[in-house]
Amino acid sequence: MSEQNSNASPAEPAVRISELTRRFGDLTAVDRVSLSIATGEIFGLIGPNGAGKSTLIRMLTTLLSPTSGTATIAGHDIVNEPAEVRRHIGYVPQLLSADGSLTGYENMLLSARLYGVPRAERKQRIERALARMGLAEAAHHLAGHYSGGMIRRLEIAQSLLHRPEVLILDEPTVGLDPAARDTVWERVLELRSRFHRTMIVTSHLMNEVDQFCDRIALIDRGRIVAVGTPAELKARVGPGATLDDVFIRLVAAREEEQEGGYGEVRRARRAIRDHG
Repeated sequence: MSEQNSNASPAEPAVRISELTRRFGDLTAVDRVSLSIATGEIFGLIGPNGAGKSTLIRMLTTLLSPTSGTATIAGHDIVNEPAEVRRHIGYVPQLLSADGSLTGYENMLLSARLYGVPRAERKQRIERALARMGLAEAAHHLAGHYSGGMIRRLEIAQSLLHRPEVLILDEPTVGLDPAARDTVWERVLELRSRFHRTMIVTSHLMNEVDQFCDRIALIDRGRIVAVGTPAELKARVGPGATLDDVFIRLVAAREEEQEGGYGEVRRARRAIRDHG
């Protein structure tokens, strides 16, 4: 049985976002964001801390309701069909989600139950997912003894048990050494190649965004500043530019245009701290 779901037509975007907005009191954390993400695309979402990335991800994963605007994932509306959206997404949060007191297999079994994977299919799905992530030999070791890279691969394996069409990875290689980052990305690219998964990735590591993402959106102060392939965005800055240059140039320009006074900065930072 194929693991590729087909609920969303290949001709339709896997993710469609239109004028999506979220306000917290006087702060607009996400401001009329519109994006279209193709099936099978690895889409990077980058921006400074407090730019609105986390709030946008929380809305797409149905953890937070938008103030206005719409978004669909695999054809399902995040407000009107949240249960269907959750069935079609896998989410790997930035914070640790694996339980160190359980083995890798036990973590997977817990996720299989939570995702409603049929009992008769659980063992086979878990073993396959662990093998694809290079964790078959460590399946019955405590996750608390795993390296950082192994834990991240375990969390990705957990998120894929229900065969989602869209995988959301929030800082997937945060805190990992270069070798572990390469291993995580190797597995991610294999998933895209074999099963045509659509992936949304947030990261502060411009080199890995440049290398692995098909397209990128730069978000700052809740708004999309630029969207394009890494090559397109670098060309906007000039010959020899890096994505770090793009980030600095576009964000700095907005800082100069929109800089407010002490009171405004204080209110904004307090709201970002409280709400992400």
